[in-house]
Amino acid sequence: MIVAPAVAEIEYFRGLVAEHLGLHFEDSKLDFLAGVLRQRMEDTGCRLFSEYRKRISSFAEERNETCALAEQLTVGETYFFRYAEHFQAFAEVVIPNRIQARGSDRRLRILSAGCASGEEPYSLAILIHERFPELASWDIEIRGFDVNASIVGKAKRARYSPWSLRETPHDLQSKYFRGHGRDFQLDEAVRSSVRFEERNLVEEDPLFWQRDSFDAVFCRNVTMYFTTDVTRSVIARIAQSLAPGGFLFLGHAETLRAVSHEFHLRHTHETFYYQRREANETECVMTLPLETAEYSSFRRPVPELVEPSDSWFSAIRRASERIANLTQERNGLAVSAPASTIPPIANSRPAAWDRTVAIELLRREKFSEAMEHLRALPAESRADPDAQLLIAVLLTNGGELPEAEKVCRHVLNLDELNAGAHYLIALCREHAGDQVGAVQHDQTAAYLDSAFAMPHLHLGLVAKRSADVETARRELGRALPLLDREDASRILLFGGGFTREALVEFCRAELRACGGAS
Repeated sequence: MIVAPAVAEIEYFRGLVAEHLGLHFEDSKLDFLAGVLRQRMEDTGCRLFSEYRKRISSFAEERNETCALAEQLTVGETYFFRYAEHFQAFAEVVIPNRIQARGSDRRLRILSAGCASGEEPYSLAILIHERFPELASWDIEIRGFDVNASIVGKAKRARYSPWSLRETPHDLQSKYFRGHGRDFQLDEAVRSSVRFEERNLVEEDPLFWQRDSFDAVFCRNVTMYFTTDVTRSVIARIAQSLAPGGFLFLGHAETLRAVSHEFHLRHTHETFYYQRREANETECVMTLPLETAEYSSFRRPVPELVEPSDSWFSAIRRASERIANLTQERNGLAVSAPASTIPPIANSRPAAWDRTVAIELLRREKFSEAMEHLRALPAESRADPDAQLLIAVLLTNGGELPEAEKVCRHVLNLDELNAGAHYLIALCREHAGDQVGAVQHDQTAAYLDSAFAMPHLHLGLVAKRSADVETARRELGRALPLLDREDASRILLFGGGFTREALVEFCRAELRACGGAS
């Protein structure tokens, strides 16, 4: 009979899971973890948690126990051709690119990291067999690994249920699968073209992660379960192992924002993926999002400033003009001319600077003073992406859209995955009449930060003005719950001068106008 683990022991177990598997579990999952821990203690005959802790820490049992935990803690459900747009990009962008890059040595190396039961790497193999017969004479290696030993065994058997083939085109099912009782057996030529092994993505292995080894890595719906530190170390290993110009695919809910700047973000086939920077490219400066703070709701209601047919920029512009007029009336001062784009400082890491003063001035609607404060910063601090983003916010609110876009593009040169800069460029592109560009940058901002409400609100408004009611309803419907949870500092920066409550009311009104429930 085991002794039920105490709260402190469950917390220690959570740390062990993070250490051995990289998996992060929120407090809401502690009961689940406690159940797994009790089951493992029973299965291993450990009456006390101290006995189990010794077992998982011992050289002889660590690997076996880690594998056993992986079977209970990792999700193995997947299917062939999951996220079809990824496979379209793979066939129409990645493979042609790598054929050109590898033409001299005629070899391709593709990795599926966290491959589960093998549907992903087999889908890649089918695509290459089907679409690129000219590669038959090439040296092509497709590898897949997973930490879960039992699921790797299933991958090697290559036998699947009809559910696993639910997104597989009928012609490919007929060509590459044959019935085996209630299941389907994969064609031997495809099965033998993929190598599987049991491997822990969290563990360093210099022999495996050799520099410039792979042309494409699929690591989808894996890092979303990792701690931040583990994610960064895993992505760093993947980046090192990718050839310059090689490609990385993540899950739809995963981004490299605040994780790595060794990649360019690519957006084709209505999806996002990454391409490793070439060897001669300078790595971007790594920055984290602006510090958050809870600010009091000082800002104005939206109804008297926004008309139903308004562009979002027009609403911001009228709000800013009202503030400028009030400022002039109070102080007898005119709003100073905006600063121009600050030239980049090559190969330097900007010095830290105190954001508090600028944020407080912005909070108090003293935009002119905030701009003067930013302009007075030392050059190396002014070049910081956060300082540049604040300048872009002030320029946008002041109606200086061309200058704002220049600053934002400078920010993206420093931090290509800056969601705020992409959102501001979307506003600038809309004002310039470039609806396609506005939508692309909004979509990028929304992808990079799934909790960012403003890109969805803007996408909804753009779609509504284009009479695309379905898209408008979808995007406004996404924006509404996000606005309720949006960080207060981000509403301060990107909310156009409106309160959370006003933005929610505005979004609901627009949603009702599109015939959606609010």
